[in-house]
Amino acid sequence: MKQKIAIPMENGQLSTHFGHCQYFAIVAVEDKKIVEITKQIPPEHKPGVYPRWVASLGVTDVIAGGIGQRAIDLFNEQGINVFAGAPVKSEEEIVNEFLAGELALSANYCNHDENHHSHC
Repeated sequence: MKQKIAIPMENGQLSTHFGHCQYFAIVAVEDKKIVEITKQIPPEHKPGVYPRWVASLGVTDVIAGGIGQRAIDLFNEQGINVFAGAPVKSEEEIVNEFLAGELALSANYCNHDENHHSHC
């Protein structure tokens, strides 16, 4: 089974705020093994841009820390699964734990309400 997993990164670790990452680690997986990891610099962050851009890379899954519900919905519309609330670790650690069924996902702390206007 082939998968392509996108993980928003900052300084070699998962970025806690999805929309403010430095780059995306794109992890190619075959038969539950990492075969390639590339770094992709995202376009300027605007609502709705990242899901289309990530989909254009052939991504099947996104693993994120904090991410807004609207972004999750947009990824799902593109046929991409989203796993939110991942711990701050390297992309290799995250993917290996994910593939082993051991990735601990906590609550998604990216809320968009009248008091919090950050775009995760």
